[in-house]
Amino acid sequence: MPRILHIGVGNFCRAHLADYTQDAGDWSICGVSLRSPGVRDGLKAQGFGYTLAIQGQEAKYIDVFDDVLVAPENPAAVLSQIAALDVHVISITVTEKGYHLTPDNRLNRADPMIAEDLAGHGPHTLIGFLARGLANRTTPVTVLSCDNRNGNGETLRAAVLDFAEAAHLRIDQAIASFPNSMVDRITPATTEALRKQTGDAMAVPTEPFREWVIEDSFAGPRPDWPDVQFVTDVAPHEMRKLRMLNAAHSMLAYAGTLAGFEFVHQAVGAEVLRNEARAVMSEAAQTLPPDVRHQAPAYAEALIERFDNPHINHSLRQIAMDGSQKLPYRIFDSIRERSADGAKSPALCKAVRAWLAFCREETAAARPIQDPLGAEISQLIASGAADQALLELIGAGHLSAVILE
Repeated sequence: MPRILHIGVGNFCRAHLADYTQDAGDWSICGVSLRSPGVRDGLKAQGFGYTLAIQGQEAKYIDVFDDVLVAPENPAAVLSQIAALDVHVISITVTEKGYHLTPDNRLNRADPMIAEDLAGHGPHTLIGFLARGLANRTTPVTVLSCDNRNGNGETLRAAVLDFAEAAHLRIDQAIASFPNSMVDRITPATTEALRKQTGDAMAVPTEPFREWVIEDSFAGPRPDWPDVQFVTDVAPHEMRKLRMLNAAHSMLAYAGTLAGFEFVHQAVGAEVLRNEARAVMSEAAQTLPPDVRHQAPAYAEALIERFDNPHINHSLRQIAMDGSQKLPYRIFDSIRERSADGAKSPALCKAVRAWLAFCREETAAARPIQDPLGAEISQLIASGAADQALLELIGAGHLSAVILE
């Protein structure tokens, strides 16, 4: 049976990639956790199957996983699977921070974890594992990023090749393709109530909607995933999702938390925040390519309806994590393009100011900011630094005059 090696076995992977692969049949997935054994232990205890609780539909049993490896326990096993002949797709959901990039989207060789991997102590990171594993690969493989980054495949390819160059590894560039992709399915954290309701400790909640758009540049076999759009250019679809859905989500996360709400449906249920979410999407829509711009009004209304769903308890704090990694793609790019065209972006700028206020409130409450730059952000705030310094820290200093006016 052909296999997928999937790195990052959190809820999103199990609600999206695994669901599509279950429907495709004839493929199995070997998961990889880069950090802890929790998901492996939970799934292994029940034969690696679990319940996908799709709101409003009958629960679906997913049993496409055949194993989950825990990288810190046995890095050699992960490297072996990256090079395995029966693995034709290596897919990834490690969130934005898992790529260890600089603000200009290059591999951050100064990052402590990347530096350790380059020195041969590990690997520990996604990039280190891929570079060292692909260097031993002898047959074609598709490396498929499913994370919310602009040009996620191109970005991942560049980071892997940067690492290989620095580590003096030789990767045959004809061996691996790195298609861009866009994924969409709102998937909150599992609650104790859902575990009791389903009788499944590893149940995953999700919404009925799902979408996947993939650049059609596979290096070898791929599953017959139903409903997936294989296209020549993912960028318009990716921009629509990042700049509308994800930007509105981030705005609601920061402004909603500051307003005392816990979940997305509560925040968007407040008229002022609902109007702000629509305004964010409206401004962002004007930056989209013409071939998807006409879809924006209907897409925005569909998103509001999805956000409104009271049965999907999507935590605002979950979305608020890692803002320094998310805002550049979700919001800053739209502000930059609109400014270049002479247009103001009051809603988008207000969303960024909500992030600044959120960081200041977290610091004042002595709560750690859940962000790769959280310590640096808190230190700047504690030192009395102005908002401009915070924007400079995350690579948006050139936009500070626009955002803070």
